[in-house]
Amino acid sequence: MDGSFGPQERILWPASVLAGVVMCGVAYEMTRKVSSRCFKGYSRLSHMQKVEWNNRAFSTFHALVAAAISFYLVVISDLFNEDVNNGVIIDRKSWLSDAMFGVSIGYFLIDLAMILWYFPSLGGKEYLLHHGLSMYAIGLALLSGKAHMYILMVLFTEVTTPFVNLRWYLDVSGQKNCNLYLYNGVALFVGWLVARIILFVYLFAHLYFRYDQARSIFTLGFYSLVAVPSAVSVMNVFWFWKILKGMVKTLSTRRKHSENGKTN
Repeated sequence: MDGSFGPQERILWPASVLAGVVMCGVAYEMTRKVSSRCFKGYSRLSHMQKVEWNNRAFSTFHALVAAAISFYLVVISDLFNEDVNNGVIIDRKSWLSDAMFGVSIGYFLIDLAMILWYFPSLGGKEYLLHHGLSMYAIGLALLSGKAHMYILMVLFTEVTTPFVNLRWYLDVSGQKNCNLYLYNGVALFVGWLVARIILFVYLFAHLYFRYDQARSIFTLGFYSLVAVPSAVSVMNVFWFWKILKGMVKTLSTRRKHSENGKTN
């Protein structure tokens, strides 16, 4: 990491971080105003529930944007296509990946600040660890210009966040018995399995077969590239186990209610 940044980076990086911060603020306020006018149950929520309700709105918005851009850059565009470009994958980047990383840093800064301010109501120590690792990895990739593909793959896992948030919204609204809650739980299970378990297996396999490329970057970058996804994958497996248990519990409860209904 040589530390030499061009004029584009000097403008794009702080602007994108600021855009992420502004995005959170705008989404938070819009959610608060729209929810107070359009959802009757919002007024019955406690102060802390309202804060979390609004917080999860900008979390969902960031997740959708991050997943869409990550998918475009990694899958649709030719940026990381080895048959089109001759450069090594570990060195490839674009202004769009830089901008997405900056926006994500802005988002994680605001979300982490809120988690700390209301700790532990918006999340416990595992959220602090997740956000800390995320900002570290994204920031290192942004400053060094290395490993953008792998960080985008990790960032794509945010695609599961809307399902997590919808589950919370339905729960706090007293809609745990509706079909949408069940369908969302199944979608969350499948999405988590694909985006946070199988995708990480692919990431590590991809990295293994390009070990020489990964080893060629600066020492801190190489060890971070191995350590951070490994730590995140452990958390993903832990949360996946909790999701699995929750889905099994919901399905068994539904089946018991169905059997009782038939008996009656």
